[in-house]
Amino acid sequence: MTFTEPLTAEAAHAVVRAELDAIDTAYDRLRSTCTDLVGNAFRIEIADRLEKQQRTNRGLSYRMFGEIAAPVDGPDDPRLPAGIKVRDVLASRLRLTAGEVRRRFRVAARIRPRRSLTGPPVAPELPDLAGAVAAGEVGEDHIAAVCRALDALPAAVCAADKQKAERTLVRHAREQDSQFVAAVGGVLADCLNPDGNFSDEDRARRRGLMLGRQGPDGMSRLSGWLDPEARSCLEAVTAAVRPGRHQPDGDQRDARSPEQRCHDALTIACKTAIASGGLGQHRGAPVTVVVTTTLAELEQAARALGDPAVPMPPPARTGGTGRLPMRDLIRMASEAVHYLAVFEDHSERPLYLGRSKRLATADHRIICHTRDGGCTKPNCFVRGYDCEVHHARDWSAGGPTDADNLYFACGCDHAAASDGTYTTTVTEDGRIAWSDGAGPPRVNEVHHPKRLLDDEDDGG
Repeated sequence: MTFTEPLTAEAAHAVVRAELDAIDTAYDRLRSTCTDLVGNAFRIEIADRLEKQQRTNRGLSYRMFGEIAAPVDGPDDPRLPAGIKVRDVLASRLRLTAGEVRRRFRVAARIRPRRSLTGPPVAPELPDLAGAVAAGEVGEDHIAAVCRALDALPAAVCAADKQKAERTLVRHAREQDSQFVAAVGGVLADCLNPDGNFSDEDRARRRGLMLGRQGPDGMSRLSGWLDPEARSCLEAVTAAVRPGRHQPDGDQRDARSPEQRCHDALTIACKTAIASGGLGQHRGAPVTVVVTTTLAELEQAARALGDPAVPMPPPARTGGTGRLPMRDLIRMASEAVHYLAVFEDHSERPLYLGRSKRLATADHRIICHTRDGGCTKPNCFVRGYDCEVHHARDWSAGGPTDADNLYFACGCDHAAASDGTYTTTVTEDGRIAWSDGAGPPRVNEVHHPKRLLDDEDDGG
């Protein structure tokens, strides 16, 4: 069924839902059809058809993301909850991470027609790729390979050459796998920029470091690109940590590899920068390492260092998402003064800090780091370092700036609570529960793994 004229909203709802219902019905029939005896040749044909349908579906999905980002009928939709960002609704409804939602919006912005302030829509940034995606001819891995290859080209490459490169990459993407496309991208880069000329703008665009998730052994992978200035600084620090110097284990034979000395140099540089005080403040507190543990665990760790028979307690928690082994915590505490919050007898009740002013102090933030770990809105993973301090009972309503009325909330959730989209209440055990009015108040367990494993209701 094809419509060339724009439909009313109600008519479009009916048509699209009917077509999606037909697709769901067809999938139900496919799932219930036995394919035990069809043979592998036919199974390959089925896999080919399903793969193209999946790619077509992804193209339609990018179309929706593009239209959501720049809707014809304006940014506000009365059917969406007031005050809640559409990206948050998407993440919740589609069960996607915030990062994946942002990625899809970025891709959609490059392959969907762009709206002009006046006149007809402007062609997509990558029209050839847009056509291949809409036709279901390329997959997600092809899209990523084409975009990476084009983004690696310097700004000095003219628009006409970039368009030729896009057409070449998309042509191969229609016929080959993404690894082949990436190889073609490398060849094109050498051809279009044979002298390897890159401007400061090109380098600034590519710079970046990504700190990976912490593994079960406490190790974290660091990857990315340094610009020339960052490299020169790291090289200077690395040169200072030459064999026999700045050994973490004292005056013994230096058996570190060059890679390990580079790692230790980066650690020394970060510790020196923090100790200097030159990094200023972050959300009202000096830039430093924030670590949370309990008195019992700290005492057990001290005993374990002197008695191998005593088991070492579990790692302490940092203000980010990291886990710090107690042995490292004790060593760090002996070298410098960091914010170490210790709660006696495993209590998570905060210390009482009186109402003096609206803004939370550094001490208040340390208590929030210790008790909350991160944003307190249910299912929010934003770490404590990136959170603001929220008054459970609003300051304007007489709420005190006391530790038992202050809780972490990320910027978006703090704003949503401040404008009334969410209400927050303190539970009997001193935690904060959030509600949007559609259900009972709930607390956030994602920063507390032990609680997350409990079968009890998290309603507080």
